[in-house]
Amino acid sequence: MNITPRTVTSPKKFYIGAGLLAQLPDYIKDFGNNAYIICDEFILPKVKEDAIAAIEKDSALTATAEKFNYECTQEEINRNEKLAIDTHANVIVGIGGGKTLDCAKAVGYQQKLPVILYPTIASTDAPCTALAVIYKNNGEFDHYLFLPQNPDAVIADTNIIAGAPARFFAAGVGDALATYFEARSCYACDGVNLVLKKPSRTGLGLAKLCYELLSENVEAAMDALKNKITTPALEQTIEATIYLSGVGAEAGGLAAAHAVNNGMSAVPDLHKAQHGEKVVFGLLTQLVLENAPKAEIDEVVRIVKTVGLPLTLEDMGLTKFVEAEWRKVAAIACDKDDTMGNMQKPVSEDELYNAMIAANNMAHRYKESA
Repeated sequence: MNITPRTVTSPKKFYIGAGLLAQLPDYIKDFGNNAYIICDEFILPKVKEDAIAAIEKDSALTATAEKFNYECTQEEINRNEKLAIDTHANVIVGIGGGKTLDCAKAVGYQQKLPVILYPTIASTDAPCTALAVIYKNNGEFDHYLFLPQNPDAVIADTNIIAGAPARFFAAGVGDALATYFEARSCYACDGVNLVLKKPSRTGLGLAKLCYELLSENVEAAMDALKNKITTPALEQTIEATIYLSGVGAEAGGLAAAHAVNNGMSAVPDLHKAQHGEKVVFGLLTQLVLENAPKAEIDEVVRIVKTVGLPLTLEDMGLTKFVEAEWRKVAAIACDKDDTMGNMQKPVSEDELYNAMIAANNMAHRYKESA
């Protein structure tokens, strides 16, 4: 009889500090000498100015930068894989948001090459996980790609992240905010974590620390972000949103919040909503399902309001509540291959549908009481 082990998995290296983009050559040397860089369009000029220029000064290194085409589909992964092969790359670098980084992870996996990631926004915990989320060409969630290992290095340049739009930073807080509550549920029911093993107490502990850092630092971090400066509070919040959230979720497991997020990809009105914004609504739904204490919900809503995240579905862009769409959300979220099974008791599609309506009503009540 095989016994499923408990796990703690994480990137080989995690760096956080200011001005680290220009140090890319130092990190490439740890893993190879010919980098293929998948890069978000907005940061591409700075990558060329700082990172590529630094690489070109080193005769032992070469690099090619390619613009990411917005969606992490299998088609986009295959396109970048072919280009990486054509350039004879021996290390993959991803610079950008969560979908760009997931694409880089998938290309590295398919070519069995080391992966270095530079998140430019703290909008998700995608950089640190051994997981890529693959979407369909129409923007709907397709499937999770489970990877055999985490990225080789994750480098959080606080100067770049502090300069990003506040909405992206807030979305990262939203994604990280769910980490503890999902890990708590997964651990309590002895569920399955993101590497398809049992959740560990270490994972639960890291998830709880993530929540504590957010609760302690979020107001001061937003003060820094509004002025595009780096402070200890901002740095600790970024550590929570990028590292602790990723490692805590991977070792601790996900539950209803992310399952609801995946289901919400079926609602066209919400296609422009950030991942972390949808996860927040998923978290509110999970707290309704758990009948969580009011004090716990109060603190979650305080953090949501402090960073300026949308509370209600209407704030997120929903123009009309169509029952058929939200029944589909419930069906996707309750799929046996998603993470709804990590709740402490089984959740039916009807129960989830009702909880989502109740969560949105609750969100309106909190919004009106501001």
